[in-house]
Amino acid sequence: MKWLCCQLGAREHYAIPRALLRVDMLAYLLTDAWVPPSSLLAKICRRGSSLAERFHDTLPDARVKAFNSSLVAFEVLARARRLRGWTRIIARNRWFQRKVVSFLRSQLSTINYQPILLSYSYTALEPFRYAKAHGWKTLLVQIDPGPEEEAIVAQEAARVRELAADWQPAPSEYWALWREECKLADRIVVNSEWSREALVRRRVPHEKTSVIPLAYEVIRLPDHETMRPQKREYPDRFTFERPMRVLFLGLINLRKGVARLLEAARILRDEPVEFWMVGPVEIAHASAIGNAGHVKWFGPVTRKQATEFYRDADVFILPTLSDGFAITQLEAQAHGLPVIASEFCGKVVDNGRNGIVLEEPTAACIAAAVRDCLADADRLRKLAAASRLRAEFTMEALAEQLQKVGAALWNPSHQ
Repeated sequence: MKWLCCQLGAREHYAIPRALLRVDMLAYLLTDAWVPPSSLLAKICRRGSSLAERFHDTLPDARVKAFNSSLVAFEVLARARRLRGWTRIIARNRWFQRKVVSFLRSQLSTINYQPILLSYSYTALEPFRYAKAHGWKTLLVQIDPGPEEEAIVAQEAARVRELAADWQPAPSEYWALWREECKLADRIVVNSEWSREALVRRRVPHEKTSVIPLAYEVIRLPDHETMRPQKREYPDRFTFERPMRVLFLGLINLRKGVARLLEAARILRDEPVEFWMVGPVEIAHASAIGNAGHVKWFGPVTRKQATEFYRDADVFILPTLSDGFAITQLEAQAHGLPVIASEFCGKVVDNGRNGIVLEEPTAACIAAAVRDCLADADRLRKLAAASRLRAEFTMEALAEQLQKVGAALWNPSHQ
């Protein structure tokens, strides 16, 4: 049983193709960019460039087909044509699908087996049409809760218009194409029950979906030993000289609950706590709220730099309004960092054991959870001691789950 994995971007650090390779099931990884460190493109890319991270050292022997030169041409042309927002996103998705189908046509004579074609949502339609025409099985990996999530973000944008920037809902065409993908998919994989419930509310058949959590491995150190979660040292009492450092890492936008987090920072402005905001900022006028509290802005970072933030923080926070899973939870736990999270994402936090689950992602609840940690450093130590990457979120578990789904695609009695 061989898989063709179509992946636009470096989603989840190439976890699915890596898992498939481990069990000798990956036929091809088809992706937009692949930049080995020794390549000319890697040398051209400036240090810290996101393109320079389009590679994974556990896939050196995999059969990877990337479209580097075509991608560069597309981006240059898109910039010249001043494509922005959803217009650019849809154009890039279509470009990638055309490249995938063109490659499959050129290799059809060498594919002397019936593969499973896996593609991520919003870039799957044309590859699925090609696969179904040749009798292949199709598996859609749904990266988010779909239109249900968009409705949640729309409500938040209306609530905090001053932070909404130029947020716009996706055009109807975007969702129409997605619904066609769902119809053509033999199976739809989601990463959390929250995502599954959101899809079912939009009339995606429950029986067509499978929940497979994300997987994560920490970056390897130069000596090639896997880094173990550190033993965290907390002061007996936090002070303004040594405040509690609350880390938010990811896209800084409304969907992630950032407006509520900044409101909580204002509530806690007289407490010995500072909030570290790490990642691309996608909201407007953030300082209008954030400056009322102790908020530090760090901007986008590389994976190596992210590791340093996980190391230096005291607690990780994710007050998301909706996430397909939120891999940052796993990253934080893998580095021994307790997590404060909402319920609207993957279930990583066991409330009171390795973190805190917010009753709801409101400013008041966020502030209360942070105050609980401030008031009891010993509790924070216990949460940190229990914070580690559990077996269900490892690459081995992901590979096992994919094998089960693959077997059920070809033999429904295995479900």
